[in-house]
Amino acid sequence: MTGINQLSINTIRVLAADMVQAANSGHPGAPMGCAPMAHVLFTRFLTANPKNSKWLNRDRFVLSNGHGCALQYVLLHLMGYKVTMDDLKNFRQLGSKTPGHPENTHTDGIEVTTGPLGQGISNAVGMAIAERHLAATFNKPGFTVIDNTVYAIAGDGCLQEGVASEASSLAGHLQLGNLIVLYDSNGIQIDGSTKLGFTENVLERYAAYGWHTLEVADGDNDLDGLARAIEAAKAETDRPTLIKVETTIGFGAAKAGTEGVHGAPLGAESLAAVKALFDFDPAQKFSVADAVYDFYAQRAAEGARREDEWNALLAEYAQAHPELHAELVRRIEGRLPDGWEKALPRYTPADKPVATRKLSEGVLNAIAGLVPELIGGSADLTGSNLTRWKGAVDFQPEATGLGSYAGRYVRYGVREHSMAAISNGIAAYGANIPFASTFLNFISYAAGATRLSALSHLRVLYIMTHDSIGLGEDGPTHQPIETMAMLRATPNYLNFRPADGNEVSAAYLAALQHSDRPSVLSLTRQNLPQLEGS
Repeated sequence: MTGINQLSINTIRVLAADMVQAANSGHPGAPMGCAPMAHVLFTRFLTANPKNSKWLNRDRFVLSNGHGCALQYVLLHLMGYKVTMDDLKNFRQLGSKTPGHPENTHTDGIEVTTGPLGQGISNAVGMAIAERHLAATFNKPGFTVIDNTVYAIAGDGCLQEGVASEASSLAGHLQLGNLIVLYDSNGIQIDGSTKLGFTENVLERYAAYGWHTLEVADGDNDLDGLARAIEAAKAETDRPTLIKVETTIGFGAAKAGTEGVHGAPLGAESLAAVKALFDFDPAQKFSVADAVYDFYAQRAAEGARREDEWNALLAEYAQAHPELHAELVRRIEGRLPDGWEKALPRYTPADKPVATRKLSEGVLNAIAGLVPELIGGSADLTGSNLTRWKGAVDFQPEATGLGSYAGRYVRYGVREHSMAAISNGIAAYGANIPFASTFLNFISYAAGATRLSALSHLRVLYIMTHDSIGLGEDGPTHQPIETMAMLRATPNYLNFRPADGNEVSAAYLAALQHSDRPSVLSLTRQNLPQLEGS
């Protein structure tokens, strides 16, 4: 490996190490090890326009092992996003655009907030669902307006997390061929070698989930092998792909290949040696050759050209399919349909007592046809949560005979945690409003993801039934005694505990109108009277 590719990869490695050294905090190992695969992905495959980071049909990139975010910040800087060299120098500093883990609300080009391991790959599954659904809804012959790919880099820690297993299992069932995950297999985690507790055959596990699996044995040097693997993954349209990439954590550093390079600065002496090894001036910090900027600018220009082509296609689409075009634009802009709220049911004290979960079902039946961006489902409790509206079509591959990608009801199975994380990905993709449902007590299973809904300012509706102790004979294992306290303590959450039908309708109104925060609707199993003045 020589020339501009070698220079670019080494620039990424050195810049990431400089950032961590300057902050005296962070994780240099993963960026240094992942630099080759990330470089190949960003310069040969990823289609995006740094001048318009919200272009709907851009490819999505998720760094699931978010502790390695110095890698992503460097790539965004080189590509021309709103991440300056000064931002790199302020890595992990209070108020900077380059926080210690990626946050979608802070940094241009960051798709989702990651850091808690396993969340990012699960978000990527949600993004792939969103793309497949929008493509099935809006694409017409001669007008492929939605066709992007979702890429993720994930590490050993991500694939050890249960939430990743849940999401990956569902992705395999759903045949999400638009999802490609590069697995950074460096054999190291904080405690030491992964041989201490993670010795399964990951590729066989993912094959059992229904994934297409590939391997690159020399992820440190084999750029052509990386490119061939990604090309093969893109050619596989009926299965998600996991590419196991063998890398050396902290490549080039004195402690490369050990836990010592995972989560601490290299140190001045080791960093100087790395720079010398890569033919950089050890006395210079935060150095980027013009040739590297120029090389990345070429890919950015290609992304801008692709967006221009898409805009031209969209203009033709408007002429051929004006109603669909208007609907797509509305959803891209995040505007709710005009007058949808008029369909919300209203009640008087003369109406009979009804359980609020049943009243919620009435709302969904009333608005599902008017708010077509609403997409979601239940964690195997549809008949209890009452979340499937009349005429709903399941989101399923057509080959299964169970539904279609144009369907809007997701069968999550008993996967509460990934249901929430996937919903975050659907929301982050845009043009969709996800909901997720289970018993209120079991939102505790999903807490790792639901708090990220709030931190990320994502509109996700959590429709939680069987509130309080009034839920029948199931007993204390199903009673959400402490749950509301946890939810109310979470910043940026809307928590609703409606007491009758009008309050259920009002809860949905507020939840849908607040585009920058998640909502929890806590609903009863027992009948409640319709209150005076509600």
